[in-house]
Amino acid sequence: MSWLTEYVRPKVRSLFVRREVPDNLWHQCPACQQMIFHTDLAKHQKVCPHCGHHMRVSAEERLAWTLDEGYTRIELPKAPIDPLRFRDQKRYTDRLKEARDTTHLDDALVVAHGTIDGHRAVVAAMEFEFMAGSMGASVGEGLIAAARLAVLQEAPLIVVTASGGARMQEGAISLMQMVRTTIATRLVKEAGLPYIVVLTDPTTGGVTASFAMLGDIQIAEPGALIGFAGARVIEQTVREKLPDGFQRAEYLHAHGIVDMVVPRTDLKPTLARLIGLIRQPAPPPPQDAALQQDAA
Repeated sequence: MSWLTEYVRPKVRSLFVRREVPDNLWHQCPACQQMIFHTDLAKHQKVCPHCGHHMRVSAEERLAWTLDEGYTRIELPKAPIDPLRFRDQKRYTDRLKEARDTTHLDDALVVAHGTIDGHRAVVAAMEFEFMAGSMGASVGEGLIAAARLAVLQEAPLIVVTASGGARMQEGAISLMQMVRTTIATRLVKEAGLPYIVVLTDPTTGGVTASFAMLGDIQIAEPGALIGFAGARVIEQTVREKLPDGFQRAEYLHAHGIVDMVVPRTDLKPTLARLIGLIRQPAPPPPQDAALQQDAA
């Protein structure tokens, strides 16, 4: 064996060997079509650095970006599976299994408790990838559990919505969750605790018609679609052309439906500031002012 065979040939071959390149290194923004390197996308919390488009994210990412490190997820109550024995193109149980295998979650709601810049909080985040974040009995049970935990810990309840509405495979049972989740928000408010809602893209249907619009403070992400019925359905009903940007976060903010539109990267400090303002007791009046009041 000569040095050409032992050394030169392997070196030459190494130059032409195809290397496996991961297919998830680059992501294309659905709004501006620009390519974004995966590390840049993670750094900006899945907000396009070119146009500011807010991409959809998972419930786990929501919790990680909202709560401080060391937060704790809670196990949610189990709801009856397929109470109506529903079947369309597929059995409901098969759809649930597919969603659970894809998201590694039991259902479309994840609840955790921890701190936000040192302020105690309970956060419930919806997972849109789980059957479009639809609200069934399990989501209702989860939100009630989150409300009870907030009352127990005397902490604000923050709900991050991302849903297509009530889950049709559970029929009237899913519609009953509109009432149950509304009662859950009352538990928090009657305890004198803040209930804050973060509306993300999309928030529609029965979720919008219940707990998503009952917050003491309503926050929306830029460009989020928020509404009950679709724009085309509304146009056909009222027989009028809807204005540009209808049902988007900025339009709703301009018309007083939401209190503020906050970019995702600013959401955590904004929540911390709001909780601090609401929960911080008012300072006692100066002693001189108190004496003046007594003298008067």
